[in-house]
Amino acid sequence: MWRSWDRIRSPGFGSRDSGYRSPGRHKYCRPNACYPNAREETPSAYPVLNQTLRLLLFSLAAATALAAEPAELARARELFEASRLPEAQDALDGLLATEPASAEVHYYVGELALERGDSSTAVRELERSVELAPDSARGHMALGDAYGRSAEKASMFGAFGLARKCHGEYLRAVALDPASVDLHERLFEYYSRAPFVLGGGSDKAAREAAIIERIDPLRLRQAYAAVYLADGKFELALAELDKVLASAPDDYASLFQVGHVAAVSGRYLDRGLASLRRCLGLAVPLGAPSHQAAQWRLGNLLERKGDAAGARLAYQAALKLDPRFTPASEALRALNPAPNGG
Repeated sequence: MWRSWDRIRSPGFGSRDSGYRSPGRHKYCRPNACYPNAREETPSAYPVLNQTLRLLLFSLAAATALAAEPAELARARELFEASRLPEAQDALDGLLATEPASAEVHYYVGELALERGDSSTAVRELERSVELAPDSARGHMALGDAYGRSAEKASMFGAFGLARKCHGEYLRAVALDPASVDLHERLFEYYSRAPFVLGGGSDKAAREAAIIERIDPLRLRQAYAAVYLADGKFELALAELDKVLASAPDDYASLFQVGHVAAVSGRYLDRGLASLRRCLGLAVPLGAPSHQAAQWRLGNLLERKGDAAGARLAYQAALKLDPRFTPASEALRALNPAPNGG
């Protein structure tokens, strides 16, 4: 609900205080004053040398501690951005245990939950992330996405409250990063689809559209396609995607959306299959749907064509890429049992 396919590229990871404290004396003093049983020594250059060595050792230990944490976080981010999501999840699970107060860790765990369709986990993790980092635009944006996804599964009364939360998070995010096309695209989709009582309106959508067009005209075409798709205007959605593909025939997000249109509409099945298979031959751009998502949609289309065996293989391929990818596991369970229990 009101969620585009793109995410903001994350900034670099910061370091934190290692918590290391030197066990040495706070200042030079006579040994028998600090340690009554110590032997009296004549003041010389040695106390200064010892203090210098202690400071050096402290600096080395602190530097080692500080360097280890960013390396672990950077590795988790690298896996996430490379769409190696199961490995990223394993790395982040370990970091959740050792760094429970890291906004970065909670952010990426929340994003992974969104990718898997686990909106309740996404809300929990992203609420914690913005609590720890209230000035993070991408954190508020992702939390808005999570509220929007949750609204899709809620009762009508619950959906209204979640929609308001979604809108509020997008507004907080765009106030922090007004130049973000991702955020203006989300607001455009929200204003285009939400009723007036929830803050929607064509005038607001038009204002966001003008901003997006100034920043990236092709993204505006994709945003219109998402709105048309949500409204069931499938031919208009494809027309917008064709405008993007005419100038960028291998645009991954647009190809995926062609497959999405086919899966939702039950039309254009052959074109949708070709587009999704092309996605599988391309690298996944940061923030775009994963290859496991493409395999899942491929399975949706094969089911619509009556090819249950092919659909099963596609869902299994998605789960091989990510065993926790819920949409594929649910779709696989919904298929009729394979012959001979296969």
